[in-house]
Amino acid sequence: MAEYQNPQQEPGADRKLLLVFALTFLVIMISQPLLRKYAPQPPQPAKTQTQSVPAAAAPVAAVAAAPSAAAPSATAVQASAEAETVLENDLYRITFTNRGALVKSWVLKKFQNDKQTGPLDLVNAPAAEKYGYPLSLFTYDATLRDRINSALFVLDPGHSATGASFDYSDGDLVVHKTFHFDDSYVVRAEASVTYKGSPVAAFPAWPSGFGDQATPASYVAVTVAYQSGSDIVRPPARCGMLSFLSRCNPVSNGATVTGPFHWAGTSGQYFAAIFLPDDAATAALVTLRNPVPNPFDANHPFEVLGTAVGSLAGPSRGRIYVGPKDIATLQTVSIPGISSGEPSLSGLVDYGWFGIIAKPLFLWLKWIHNHIVGNWGWAIMLQTLVITLLLLPLRITQMKSMLRMQRVAPQIKAIQEKYKKYSMRDPRKAEMNTEVAELYKKEGVNPAGGCLPLLIQMPFLYAYYRMLSNAVELRQAPWLWIHDLSSPEMTALRFLPIFMVVSMLIMQRMTPQAGMDPAQQRMMTIMMPAMMGFIFWNLASGLNLYYTETNLIGIAQQMIMNRTELGREMRELAEKRARKKDK
Repeated sequence: MAEYQNPQQEPGADRKLLLVFALTFLVIMISQPLLRKYAPQPPQPAKTQTQSVPAAAAPVAAVAAAPSAAAPSATAVQASAEAETVLENDLYRITFTNRGALVKSWVLKKFQNDKQTGPLDLVNAPAAEKYGYPLSLFTYDATLRDRINSALFVLDPGHSATGASFDYSDGDLVVHKTFHFDDSYVVRAEASVTYKGSPVAAFPAWPSGFGDQATPASYVAVTVAYQSGSDIVRPPARCGMLSFLSRCNPVSNGATVTGPFHWAGTSGQYFAAIFLPDDAATAALVTLRNPVPNPFDANHPFEVLGTAVGSLAGPSRGRIYVGPKDIATLQTVSIPGISSGEPSLSGLVDYGWFGIIAKPLFLWLKWIHNHIVGNWGWAIMLQTLVITLLLLPLRITQMKSMLRMQRVAPQIKAIQEKYKKYSMRDPRKAEMNTEVAELYKKEGVNPAGGCLPLLIQMPFLYAYYRMLSNAVELRQAPWLWIHDLSSPEMTALRFLPIFMVVSMLIMQRMTPQAGMDPAQQRMMTIMMPAMMGFIFWNLASGLNLYYTETNLIGIAQQMIMNRTELGREMRELAEKRARKKDK
């Protein structure tokens, strides 16, 4: 996708526009006394009202009387005062203001806010007040943009329970915005802007992040994403330390990406605001990025990401999905024109490199929750038990490989001593590797046999991490003393990370290490659990539950295997090596 700069900019355009606005302002100021004296007085603005309509009667209840329009000229369509309009159904409650015809509040009724004191408002109010509210219009001319989003629109008096239209005109500027609603999270929107008879590219925007952003992690989780064909692109918010190894184009404020693309928008950890243009070929995406205060560190402000999506060739028409990143819900949002991949918004959920494992894991976990236990914590425990038992053959294979390595360890050491006097550059040093390889072949030893089972288990751990990080179903899901399995424990002592470290210490001491010096083994027994504890301390409670239970089951398995003939032989070899080392 190519970067597209402001198509309306030309040398001196800003200066000319400022002059026009200055002259217009001067004319308006001079004409005010005459208008007050001779123009008819506008009636008193109507009071805003709100009412609820049963869901069975209508999917959306819309209420609020629009203020009457004042008419400074024959072509003017302007409201005399600010008023609000509430659109409501079983899923959300949206509060429009006629100032800019934008959204002041977008409440999702089925989700609680971070403090669990009421339903979640997806509007990030502090950031929106500064950088723009949802469904405001983005234009490349900042002055025109501010003028549109601060104008007093008139709500169409013929609006219905499933739609609302807003209009504004002051002679030079004409703006029309229409919204249609149903019983889903999808809103149909249309916006058109004309200035002095010429159409202006104006994109509906979601400019200021989400209302569930209350922690540093929640700000980092927000991304910009769009889909072109079967490819889903997620430009990074910032480039990493190794970005010089590859091209990195981070999200910048005001940059434009041209289409074609099927959808584009802002995606948080659990919620998203995605625009689906009717005409993918003429669609354009403007990325927005602005700083906001960081209450945890004043020297390092947060950044809110946003997007504006519309057409470069006329009015912007399309659908807008504002809701949870729930796979089942996203699959109901169809996307025509995609020849390969999933023709829905389900690709919005990013499971990372091991999505081929993570997605089936989550579907399996959801089935366990819906059909067996009814609690996400117990569902994680049951799934962990099954996964660990299925991976038991790998643990047995690992033990056998470690035993063979211990058996040939003295012979390998003798070969190394034999060639110790030669330098690494000496051709005779290569003979040592040949002898070691022949010994491995003779004894049936695979040097990677002890590590391979661990490498196979790592994708499951990473997949579980990605699954829990993206599952909106686990947001605020309780289990025993834990209030939210998707977040770290909020207690003074985080018991699950502590249990995980202790269980790992025990398992490390119980498991003989092939070919490792006893002093090194004692050091690793402390260092590995300490490092894992540091990493897991601030990770989701659900992931800590998974890893802790994996360790506990591993301890039980190791206790049983240590009593087998294989386990006894391994322990005897380890003790024998330790006695030789002490001498």
